[in-house]
Amino acid sequence: MALFDFLSKDIAIDLGTANTLVFVRGKGVVLNEPSIVALDRTTRKVVALGNEARQMHEKTHRDIITIKPLADGVIADYEAAEELIKGLIRKTLKDFSSSIRRMVIGIPSGITEVEKRAVRDSAEHAGAKEVYLVAEPMAAAVGMGLDVDAPFGNMVVDIGGGTTDIAVISLSGIASGESIRVAGNEITNAILQHFRKTYNLAIGERTAEEIKIKIGSAYELEEELIATVKGRNLVTSLPEQRDVSSPEIREAIAEPIGQIVNAVRRCLESTPPELSADILDRGIMLTGGGALIKGLDKRISEETKLPVFVGEDPLTAVARGTGRILENLDKYKNVLMKTKR
Repeated sequence: MALFDFLSKDIAIDLGTANTLVFVRGKGVVLNEPSIVALDRTTRKVVALGNEARQMHEKTHRDIITIKPLADGVIADYEAAEELIKGLIRKTLKDFSSSIRRMVIGIPSGITEVEKRAVRDSAEHAGAKEVYLVAEPMAAAVGMGLDVDAPFGNMVVDIGGGTTDIAVISLSGIASGESIRVAGNEITNAILQHFRKTYNLAIGERTAEEIKIKIGSAYELEEELIATVKGRNLVTSLPEQRDVSSPEIREAIAEPIGQIVNAVRRCLESTPPELSADILDRGIMLTGGGALIKGLDKRISEETKLPVFVGEDPLTAVARGTGRILENLDKYKNVLMKTKR
């Protein structure tokens, strides 16, 4: 048994729509790569995954396709998801001969039993002996060092690529929560659509993502920004570039941002009064990649009249939390999701 324990590894995964992060017991977060797989169209063999597949995305020829196996935080393509999990684990554990004993996976809080089972099956097919699931906002709270088992309310808003998960956490459980399938990808898509409608300019997903990161904002900036965008004119079919300003992009992404803010308000409305009082004292914690959108904390604070903070290193909070849960399974057993077998 001791030898088996020595050869087997415990890992935790934040299986995200945009990025997948892997945590190995004793080493911390060792991998953070895009959730994307490139396949040979004929043989369905994996050509590349993670960073290498992202380099190919939207630039492939007809023999290679790139697939994002997760949509809205859940598995949309089982085979590709399994290949992604296996491939990223292989990158992480150079000695893949060692088996995986325990795996803790962060998943959106609003997913169905069928979707939970799909994640569990993929993990088991990738070689895990024991699989535990945890809601992403719970994992994020643990990752940010919040005291999740205490009898007071902590509100966490986890804005990922596919889902925004909002939870008021108390006594190791979610007292009230909202999970909407509007997050980073919807914001990127709003930028794509804006260029098509306003300028007849087709731009790639990667370009839209870069614009979002560089000049996207949810609140007026002290110093507004400008970016140069390159794409293909849909009328002339020729390459074209133009400058856009941060107020224009703010207008373009107003709808998805508004939906996220409304979801936060709905969650607050359904929170028991005693926990609401705690949130008034402790504020709202933002995490996930979407937390990095400029001025989003100010916007939510203005709409809710509550203090709002961006967690430290919000991109890795869920992965750090799943890792902490993995390392202290007995302590955190109450935060794990109950699933029907």
